[in-house]
Amino acid sequence: MNYFSSDFKVGILGGGQLGKMLLAETRKFDIQTYILDPSDEAPSQFGATKFFRGSLMDFDTVYQFGKMVNLLTIEIENVNLDALDKLEEEGLPVYPSPKTLRLIQNKGRQKDFYVQNNIPTSPHQRFIDLNDLRKSLEKDELEFPFVWKCAQFGYDGNGVKICRSALDLVKLPDVECIAEQMVPFKNELAVIVVRSVSGEVKTYPVVEMEFHPEANQVEYVICPARIDEKVAQKATETALKVSQAFNHVGLLAVEMFQTNDDEILVNEVAPRPHNSGHYSIEASYTSQFENHLRAILDLPLGNTNSKVAGIMVNLVGEEGFSGQVVYENIEKIMAINGVTPHIYGKRETRPFRKMGHVTIVNQDMVEARKIAEEVKNSIRVISVQSQ
Repeated sequence: MNYFSSDFKVGILGGGQLGKMLLAETRKFDIQTYILDPSDEAPSQFGATKFFRGSLMDFDTVYQFGKMVNLLTIEIENVNLDALDKLEEEGLPVYPSPKTLRLIQNKGRQKDFYVQNNIPTSPHQRFIDLNDLRKSLEKDELEFPFVWKCAQFGYDGNGVKICRSALDLVKLPDVECIAEQMVPFKNELAVIVVRSVSGEVKTYPVVEMEFHPEANQVEYVICPARIDEKVAQKATETALKVSQAFNHVGLLAVEMFQTNDDEILVNEVAPRPHNSGHYSIEASYTSQFENHLRAILDLPLGNTNSKVAGIMVNLVGEEGFSGQVVYENIEKIMAINGVTPHIYGKRETRPFRKMGHVTIVNQDMVEARKIAEEVKNSIRVISVQSQ
């Protein structure tokens, strides 16, 4: 198949920042891209060959969009899977497949899948709603503390809460959910696995994630992770086992806990480009976005090794600021060697909203981490009225 400078069209469901960064690769190779997203202000609208506004959860909208393209992929899991089933039945290549997405889209089903496939994960219980969870507490079938997660539609720390007492249940939404046992851990790690249509598989190096204590969002992604080689090997082997079980095509980001006794437990997965791989644009021989494209088009996968140490700093909206966004001190960080900002194109900021990221590359990891701290402390994502 001639994908390059031809009439071949890749459809992407979702037009957020992941789509925008994927478009940098399709434009590099001159591959036509159609994007579907519900927002008029989707970051991907300017880079696509054609942009369509519509619901990702509406059967007809997704189905009709799929009929316009030669291959369909996603940048968000929350899409209408019945439409993808029908498109796949009619012969459209859909990667990852709706079968894989069904297992991942619901966190309860995802956790059950790990147990069924002997993949190490923290103990969990599933509940149809908040009332069901409360009954379990009353019967002493569940005890505090635990991690509450909504089963569907959670993102970036939304839909996750540590519950230590009944007070923590007060503001939780009344939705299908899971309760996970709290796991004492040293590190949160991630491995991105890339798998092509014909089965070629590669892994990116293990990364370490540092989280914001309140927002439950990643603040720093550090590559390579500052862990023992044996632990890194175990994390990679676990990620490969997960990838094989899901039999996905494209990228699979596997988030894991390194426990206090150096066991590896799978937390959750994302079947698409992921925050934990953004560093790869500057630090790797082949970025996660290029390799996702190579995988779904069944082209040879690129080198996943790092050229240099890479740290990613997330840029999120400051607390107390909402409205037209201003990136304060961006000139200051751009004056530092090895620093590259990525601005996602969201005009409106609000507290903890992901607005961009900054990559720091350096031959020396210790120096890279120092610069990352400087970047984090310098740049502020605020709003116009604050100036």
